[in-house]
Amino acid sequence: MRTSARLLALVASLESLQPAAAADKAVTLPWSAPATTQVVVEDRKFTSGDAQLAGTLYMPASRRPVTAIVVTHSASSPLRTASLYDHLKTILPALGIAVFVYDRRGSGESGTQNAGGNFTILADDAIAAVLHLKNDPRIDPRRIGTWGLSQGGWISPLAASRSRDIAFVIAVSAPVVTADVQMIFSSTNHLKANGYSQADIDQMVAARKAVDNYMRGTVSRADAQEKLDGIKTKPWFKYLYMGETFRDREVSGWRKEIENDPLKNLEAVTVPTLVLYGADDAVVPVADSAQRLNIVASRMPKVQVHVIAGADHAMEMSADLKTSLDPKNDGTEQPDSPEYFALLSSWLAAQRLVGS
Repeated sequence: MRTSARLLALVASLESLQPAAAADKAVTLPWSAPATTQVVVEDRKFTSGDAQLAGTLYMPASRRPVTAIVVTHSASSPLRTASLYDHLKTILPALGIAVFVYDRRGSGESGTQNAGGNFTILADDAIAAVLHLKNDPRIDPRRIGTWGLSQGGWISPLAASRSRDIAFVIAVSAPVVTADVQMIFSSTNHLKANGYSQADIDQMVAARKAVDNYMRGTVSRADAQEKLDGIKTKPWFKYLYMGETFRDREVSGWRKEIENDPLKNLEAVTVPTLVLYGADDAVVPVADSAQRLNIVASRMPKVQVHVIAGADHAMEMSADLKTSLDPKNDGTEQPDSPEYFALLSSWLAAQRLVGS
């Protein structure tokens, strides 16, 4: 009994020293040592426009104010608990950087009203998160930036172009083409990966373009709907991420998305910016995006672009193509590319954002 009591006392004393990020582990081994990086985890609420949003701050212990990064969301990962963001919660505090992840408006604890495809609203939510963190004396108000993957890679530069409070931008797997071009590229690869014919691909592209052109006002709604009706029963329709009908162009969120040119947003960013792509990304046209960036590179001296060998859209190397493109796995991504981790860390260090 005495030995058991001593073990229990030892476990209790070690648990008190564990970082908050690890405090939710069901069992702490009695021989565990306290980690060097101590992290305080705090739930927060902040206001953006007419919405109250909820998030979680992962704050490394430090004697001086630290850098902080606000996470902007992938389209398929609106919740702060999504596995896509777990690596940030581990890597960034270890570098002495706080990370703030929140539920996208209309998701989780951030209300029920979404942005309706309006990227400006989502960018302003990120800005509101930055302003919220500026009030925390543990955070250096001059060193708050944003990280976003995929759609979040559109939102982060847009936010930086609209606010001087954002000190740096990290955009991962962010297509530097409009949303309609990106989705045709993605849907084509979804069909190819699942063995569908070129005739199927051509039919899909024709339907997508009809809907897109209706949004631009060059095709009638009836003609666009007819094209969509012709494919909505196809077994591959799920790979298109489209509904069986669409909203009127005057109120359509999709119209807002395709009218947004992410290259213009990037060109308007004047702070240090890191753009990362996976060479094997089947969702984003990396070659076209990198080419567009190269054309304007002389006007964007603070932008660095890297294409990472073997990495896919979510910076994963372990997932096979069909698995990574299966809609049922959306929101379960877990980045695991060592080169991605290395580039992210080394760039942050080069910008003097690491540590206090």
